[in-house]
Amino acid sequence: MIGMLKGRIEALGAEELVLDVNGVGYLVGAGARTLSRLEPGQDVVLHIETHVREDAFKLYGFMADIDRAWFVHLQNIQGVGAKAAFAILDTVPVGEIANAAALGDKSTFARAKGVGPKLATRIATELRDKAPPSGRSFSIGLPVHPDDGTAPSAPVRADNADSEARDDAVSALLNLGYNESAARQAVARILRDHGNETPLGDVIRMSLRELAQ
Repeated sequence: MIGMLKGRIEALGAEELVLDVNGVGYLVGAGARTLSRLEPGQDVVLHIETHVREDAFKLYGFMADIDRAWFVHLQNIQGVGAKAAFAILDTVPVGEIANAAALGDKSTFARAKGVGPKLATRIATELRDKAPPSGRSFSIGLPVHPDDGTAPSAPVRADNADSEARDDAVSALLNLGYNESAARQAVARILRDHGNETPLGDVIRMSLRELAQ
């Protein structure tokens, strides 16, 4: 299996790219949001999800591993394939997806192209009581360092930091005796109303207020 690829963008298509890794061109599927941030000749590190079937071997690439993790997590829902998962990730930032999942907010998922009301309801219902994905822990940093002789990749996104802050807030509430579902819903409401950049201490304090009501 392939978990990560570091190379140069050789070509871009409507739904895929060719990544040159030491002279080998890997065909990698990607969502519109990822493709819009890339250009031919750019050096990048892509987090890879590998799908192996009897008749196909497909690679899907992401700029942030938390996006890859949600791509996998969403496809655990019946009726959600790679196309629908990409549609959701292209439409809704992962921070909002996590909030919508915790709150059972079907309207957020229904914003994605091709996700109808029934599927949006199923996604919201099934994700509500599930912990969000955490992704993999990598020892390398992003973007590629200029002193490596390569150009930097796209700017680092804050999604991983947002996910860690959310988990830290939920963990603090669990340590205070609240159940996980209630804690995740409270934190999701605070982040939805006040933004993902709200300081951790404020998130915990306001969540406690929310839970006390």
